[in-house]
Amino acid sequence: MTPVEISRGEGPVVLGLPHTGTWLPDDIRTRLNDRGQGLEDTDWHIHDLYAGLLPGVTTVRASFHRYVIDANRDPSGQSLYPGQNTTGLVPLTDFDGKEIWDSPPDAGEIEARRAAFHAPYHSALMAELERVRARHGVAILYDCHSIRSQIPFLFDGTLPDFNIGTNNGTTCAPDIEAAVQEICAASEGYSTVVNGRFKGGWTTRHYGRPETGIHAIQMELAQSTYLTAEHAPWSYDSAKAARLRAPLTRILQRLADMAPQLGGTA
Repeated sequence: MTPVEISRGEGPVVLGLPHTGTWLPDDIRTRLNDRGQGLEDTDWHIHDLYAGLLPGVTTVRASFHRYVIDANRDPSGQSLYPGQNTTGLVPLTDFDGKEIWDSPPDAGEIEARRAAFHAPYHSALMAELERVRARHGVAILYDCHSIRSQIPFLFDGTLPDFNIGTNNGTTCAPDIEAAVQEICAASEGYSTVVNGRFKGGWTTRHYGRPETGIHAIQMELAQSTYLTAEHAPWSYDSAKAARLRAPLTRILQRLADMAPQLGGTA
Protein backbone atom coordinates (compact mmCIF):
# COMPACT_ATOMS: atom_id res chain seq x y z
CA MET A 1 0.00 0.00 0.00
CA THR A 2 1.40 3.39 -1.00
CA PRO A 3 0.91 6.17 1.58
CA VAL A 4 -0.48 8.67 -0.91
CA GLU A 5 -2.75 8.49 -3.95
CA ILE A 6 -2.54 11.23 -6.58
CA SER A 7 -4.91 12.09 -9.39
CA ARG A 8 -3.48 14.88 -11.55
CA GLY A 9 -5.62 17.45 -13.28
CA GLU A 10 -4.77 20.52 -15.32
CA GLY A 11 -6.92 23.04 -13.43
CA PRO A 12 -5.90 25.51 -10.69
CA VAL A 13 -7.61 23.71 -7.76
CA VAL A 14 -6.00 20.98 -5.64
CA LEU A 15 -8.06 18.91 -3.20
CA GLY A 16 -6.26 17.70 -0.08
CA LEU A 17 -7.70 14.53 1.48
CA PRO A 18 -5.64 13.75 4.60
CA HIS A 19 -8.22 11.86 6.68
CA THR A 20 -10.27 9.59 4.41
CA GLY A 21 -7.81 6.70 4.41
CA THR A 22 -8.56 3.60 6.49
CA TRP A 23 -5.43 1.52 5.87
CA LEU A 24 -3.48 0.35 8.91
CA PRO A 25 -0.27 -1.68 8.69
CA ASP A 26 -0.78 -4.99 10.51
CA ASP A 27 1.83 -4.23 13.18
CA ILE A 28 0.02 -1.00 14.03
CA ARG A 29 -3.50 -2.43 13.88
CA THR A 30 -2.70 -5.12 16.45
CA ARG A 31 -1.51 -2.51 18.95
CA LEU A 32 -4.79 -0.57 18.83
CA ASN A 33 -7.45 -1.56 21.36
CA ASP A 34 -10.96 -2.51 20.27
CA ARG A 35 -12.08 1.10 20.36
CA GLY A 36 -9.14 2.22 18.25
CA GLN A 37 -9.73 -0.50 15.67
CA GLY A 38 -13.21 0.95 15.11
CA LEU A 39 -11.56 3.95 13.35
CA GLU A 40 -14.42 6.22 14.42
CA ASP A 41 -12.53 9.44 13.68
CA THR A 42 -12.28 8.79 9.94
CA ASP A 43 -13.52 11.45 7.52
CA TRP A 44 -15.90 8.83 6.16
CA HIS A 45 -16.56 8.79 2.40
CA ILE A 46 -15.24 12.30 1.83
CA HIS A 47 -13.35 11.18 -1.29
CA ASP A 48 -16.63 9.80 -2.66
CA LEU A 49 -18.52 12.96 -1.80
CA TYR A 50 -16.11 15.16 -3.77
CA ALA A 51 -15.50 12.74 -6.65
CA GLY A 52 -16.29 14.21 -10.06
CA LEU A 53 -17.40 17.63 -8.83
CA LEU A 54 -14.84 19.69 -10.77
CA PRO A 55 -13.28 18.78 -14.13
CA GLY A 56 -9.49 19.17 -14.13
CA VAL A 57 -9.08 19.10 -10.35
CA THR A 58 -6.02 17.49 -8.77
CA THR A 59 -6.50 15.30 -5.70
CA VAL A 60 -3.91 14.19 -3.15
CA ARG A 61 -5.23 11.56 -0.74
CA ALA A 62 -3.58 9.89 2.24
CA SER A 63 -4.34 6.16 2.14
CA PHE A 64 -3.32 5.58 5.77
CA HIS A 65 -5.56 6.21 8.74
CA ARG A 66 -4.98 9.18 11.02
CA TYR A 67 -4.27 6.78 13.91
CA VAL A 68 -1.07 5.76 12.09
CA ILE A 69 -0.10 9.43 12.01
CA ASP A 70 -2.21 12.51 11.40
CA ALA A 71 -1.32 14.11 8.07
CA ASN A 72 -3.05 17.32 9.15
CA ARG A 73 -0.93 17.92 12.27
CA ASP A 74 2.30 19.84 12.70
CA PRO A 75 5.14 17.31 12.31
CA SER A 76 6.84 18.93 15.31
CA GLY A 77 3.92 17.83 17.49
CA GLN A 78 2.93 21.40 18.37
CA SER A 79 -0.78 21.78 19.12
CA LEU A 80 -2.99 23.51 16.58
CA TYR A 81 -5.33 24.71 19.34
CA PRO A 82 -3.33 25.44 22.51
CA GLY A 83 -5.45 25.15 25.64
CA GLN A 84 -8.24 23.24 23.89
CA ASN A 85 -8.90 19.53 23.72
CA THR A 86 -7.58 18.08 20.48
CA THR A 87 -5.67 15.06 19.17
CA GLY A 88 -1.97 14.99 18.40
CA LEU A 89 0.42 13.98 15.64
CA VAL A 90 -0.17 10.35 16.57
CA PRO A 91 -3.45 10.42 18.51
CA LEU A 92 -3.41 8.71 21.90
CA THR A 93 -7.17 9.16 22.32
CA ASP A 94 -10.12 9.43 20.00
CA PHE A 95 -12.32 12.51 19.61
CA ASP A 96 -14.24 11.49 22.73
CA GLY A 97 -11.08 11.52 24.82
CA LYS A 98 -11.01 7.71 25.13
CA GLU A 99 -7.75 5.77 24.86
CA ILE A 100 -7.26 3.92 21.56
CA TRP A 101 -3.99 2.00 22.14
CA ASP A 102 -3.07 -1.17 23.99
CA SER A 103 0.56 -0.29 23.26
CA PRO A 104 1.09 3.40 22.40
CA PRO A 105 4.01 4.34 20.13
CA ASP A 106 7.14 5.87 21.66
CA ALA A 107 9.00 8.90 20.32
CA GLY A 108 11.21 6.81 18.06
CA GLU A 109 8.26 5.09 16.44
CA ILE A 110 6.42 8.36 15.95
CA GLU A 111 9.45 9.71 14.11
CA ALA A 112 9.58 6.60 11.96
CA ARG A 113 5.91 7.02 11.07
CA ARG A 114 6.48 10.68 10.29
CA ALA A 115 9.16 9.73 7.78
CA ALA A 116 7.21 6.82 6.28
CA PHE A 117 3.75 8.38 6.02
CA HIS A 118 3.45 12.06 6.94
CA ALA A 119 6.46 13.23 4.92
CA PRO A 120 5.53 11.42 1.67
CA TYR A 121 2.00 12.80 1.79
CA HIS A 122 3.22 16.36 2.17
CA SER A 123 6.00 15.93 -0.36
CA ALA A 124 3.37 14.85 -2.88
CA LEU A 125 1.00 17.67 -1.94
CA MET A 126 3.73 20.29 -2.26
CA ALA A 127 4.82 18.89 -5.61
CA GLU A 128 1.27 19.11 -6.97
CA LEU A 129 0.78 22.63 -5.67
CA GLU A 130 4.04 23.71 -7.29
CA ARG A 131 3.09 22.00 -10.57
CA VAL A 132 -0.31 23.71 -10.61
CA ARG A 133 1.17 27.08 -9.68
CA ALA A 134 3.75 26.77 -12.48
CA ARG A 135 0.94 26.17 -14.97
CA HIS A 136 -1.53 28.81 -13.77
CA GLY A 137 0.54 31.28 -11.79
CA VAL A 138 -1.59 30.37 -8.78
CA ALA A 139 -2.74 27.26 -6.93
CA ILE A 140 -5.80 26.96 -4.70
CA LEU A 141 -5.67 24.22 -2.06
CA TYR A 142 -9.09 23.18 -0.81
CA ASP A 143 -8.61 20.83 2.15
CA CYS A 144 -11.51 18.39 2.51
CA HIS A 145 -12.66 17.21 5.95
CA SER A 146 -15.67 16.01 7.91
CA ILE A 147 -16.47 15.27 11.53
CA ARG A 148 -19.37 14.23 13.72
CA SER A 149 -21.61 17.18 14.50
CA GLN A 150 -21.68 16.54 18.25
CA ILE A 151 -18.44 15.80 20.14
CA PRO A 152 -18.52 17.28 23.67
CA PHE A 153 -14.82 16.54 24.22
CA LEU A 154 -13.91 18.89 21.36
CA PHE A 155 -16.68 21.49 21.26
CA ASP A 156 -19.95 22.51 22.87
CA GLY A 157 -23.32 22.02 21.24
CA THR A 158 -23.85 21.09 17.61
CA LEU A 159 -21.34 21.99 14.92
CA PRO A 160 -22.56 24.03 11.94
CA ASP A 161 -22.84 22.16 8.65
CA PHE A 162 -20.18 24.16 6.79
CA ASN A 163 -17.09 25.05 8.83
CA ILE A 164 -14.78 27.24 6.76
CA GLY A 165 -11.21 27.67 7.99
CA THR A 166 -8.65 30.23 6.81
CA ASN A 167 -6.74 30.75 10.08
CA ASN A 168 -8.53 34.05 10.58
CA GLY A 169 -8.14 35.17 6.99
CA THR A 170 -4.39 34.60 6.64
CA THR A 171 -4.23 31.54 4.35
CA CYS A 172 -6.00 32.82 1.25
CA ALA A 173 -7.08 35.96 -0.53
CA PRO A 174 -10.09 37.65 1.11
CA ASP A 175 -12.10 37.08 -2.07
CA ILE A 176 -11.71 33.32 -1.71
CA GLU A 177 -13.01 33.27 1.85
CA ALA A 178 -15.85 35.62 0.91
CA ALA A 179 -16.87 33.55 -2.12
CA VAL A 180 -16.98 30.27 -0.19
CA GLN A 181 -18.88 31.88 2.66
CA GLU A 182 -21.38 33.43 0.24
CA ILE A 183 -22.14 30.12 -1.45
CA CYS A 184 -22.49 28.28 1.86
CA ALA A 185 -24.72 30.96 3.38
CA ALA A 186 -26.96 30.91 0.31
CA SER A 187 -27.39 27.12 0.47
CA GLU A 188 -30.84 26.59 1.93
CA GLY A 189 -31.09 24.27 4.88
CA TYR A 190 -27.42 24.44 5.88
CA SER A 191 -25.67 26.42 8.62
CA THR A 192 -22.28 28.07 8.17
CA VAL A 193 -19.43 29.49 10.24
CA VAL A 194 -16.07 30.98 9.28
CA ASN A 195 -13.08 30.41 11.55
CA GLY A 196 -15.19 28.98 14.35
CA ARG A 197 -14.00 25.91 16.25
CA PHE A 198 -12.02 24.80 13.20
CA LYS A 199 -9.81 27.52 11.75
CA GLY A 200 -7.85 25.26 9.40
CA GLY A 201 -5.43 22.53 10.32
CA TRP A 202 -1.68 22.37 9.77
CA THR A 203 -2.10 21.75 6.04
CA THR A 204 -4.09 24.94 5.50
CA ARG A 205 -1.83 26.99 7.74
CA HIS A 206 1.41 25.59 6.32
CA TYR A 207 0.65 25.94 2.61
CA GLY A 208 -1.61 28.97 2.64
CA ARG A 209 0.76 31.75 1.59
CA PRO A 210 -1.21 34.04 -0.69
CA GLU A 211 1.82 36.22 -1.34
CA THR A 212 3.53 33.22 -3.00
CA GLY A 213 0.53 32.37 -5.18
CA ILE A 214 -0.65 29.43 -3.05
CA HIS A 215 -4.02 29.96 -1.39
CA ALA A 216 -5.49 27.46 1.08
CA ILE A 217 -8.91 27.01 2.65
CA GLN A 218 -10.29 24.19 4.76
CA MET A 219 -13.84 22.87 4.68
CA GLU A 220 -14.94 20.82 7.69
CA LEU A 221 -18.36 19.32 6.98
CA ALA A 222 -20.69 18.01 9.65
CA GLN A 223 -21.13 14.33 8.85
CA SER A 224 -24.85 14.64 9.45
CA THR A 225 -25.02 16.39 6.06
CA TYR A 226 -24.20 13.27 4.05
CA LEU A 227 -24.19 10.15 6.28
CA THR A 228 -27.26 8.13 7.20
CA ALA A 229 -26.16 8.37 10.85
CA GLU A 230 -23.04 9.53 12.65
CA HIS A 231 -22.11 6.11 13.99
CA ALA A 232 -21.12 2.70 12.66
CA PRO A 233 -21.50 1.48 9.99
CA TRP A 234 -21.03 5.09 8.78
CA SER A 235 -23.26 4.61 5.75
CA TYR A 236 -23.15 7.06 2.88
CA ASP A 237 -26.60 8.56 2.28
CA SER A 238 -26.87 9.02 -1.46
CA ALA A 239 -29.84 11.40 -1.25
CA LYS A 240 -28.22 13.63 1.36
CA ALA A 241 -24.94 13.55 -0.53
CA ALA A 242 -26.57 14.49 -3.84
CA ARG A 243 -28.09 17.56 -2.20
CA LEU A 244 -24.79 18.52 -0.59
CA ARG A 245 -22.79 18.02 -3.77
CA ALA A 246 -24.66 20.91 -5.40
CA PRO A 247 -23.18 23.70 -3.21
CA LEU A 248 -19.82 21.91 -3.10
CA THR A 249 -19.77 21.96 -6.90
CA ARG A 250 -20.55 25.66 -6.90
CA ILE A 251 -17.72 26.29 -4.44
CA LEU A 252 -15.09 24.43 -6.43
CA GLN A 253 -16.19 25.92 -9.74
CA ARG A 254 -16.11 29.42 -8.27
CA LEU A 255 -12.59 28.86 -6.98
CA ALA A 256 -11.46 27.65 -10.39
CA ASP A 257 -13.10 30.64 -12.07
CA MET A 258 -11.40 33.03 -9.65
CA ALA A 259 -7.86 31.83 -10.40
CA PRO A 260 -7.09 34.35 -13.19
CA GLN A 261 -8.06 37.26 -10.94
CA LEU A 262 -5.72 35.98 -8.24
CA GLY A 263 -2.69 36.56 -10.38
CA GLY A 264 -2.91 33.41 -12.46
CA THR A 265 -2.99 33.03 -16.20
CA ALA A 266 -5.61 30.32 -16.63
